[in-house]
Amino acid sequence: MIKTAILTMSDKGIRGERIDGTGPALRKELEGKGFIITFYKMISDEKQGIEKELIYLCDELKVDLVLTNGGTGFSQRDVTPEATQNVIERYVPGICETMRMKSLQITPMAMLSRSIAGIRKKTLIINLPGSPKGAVENLQFIISAIPHGIAILKGEDSECART
Repeated sequence: MIKTAILTMSDKGIRGERIDGTGPALRKELEGKGFIITFYKMISDEKQGIEKELIYLCDELKVDLVLTNGGTGFSQRDVTPEATQNVIERYVPGICETMRMKSLQITPMAMLSRSIAGIRKKTLIINLPGSPKGAVENLQFIISAIPHGIAILKGEDSECART
């Protein structure tokens, strides 16, 4: 059982100008794969607020996985990667490298993604795009490796090598 939090960054969503389609799309995809969604919240694109929420999810709720969505582009308000960078202890570059590589086969705009992934304590944090289609596609590219990574992080598994 992987305890998962979904954190949506959307100024327009907070103001009631946009309905969050990405959070529910991620929830559906994850629950179909056996993940347990223990937390969902939409917040504004404020770096300190994002940092505070990520720290709370990792340190207090102790979820296994945090999937953020939104705030990974070029807009001045897109600060999710910077907030994530400020709270993680270790990078996991292969996750976002894979997402960008696979996404480039679908759209050249994938090279503009600034998503990062990393570990804080025993929680894996992954930044996903803000669009429902992009977020679900990117999740599908990486989801098969996540349970093993979480198991290693939690001390339930020890290695990736095969004999």
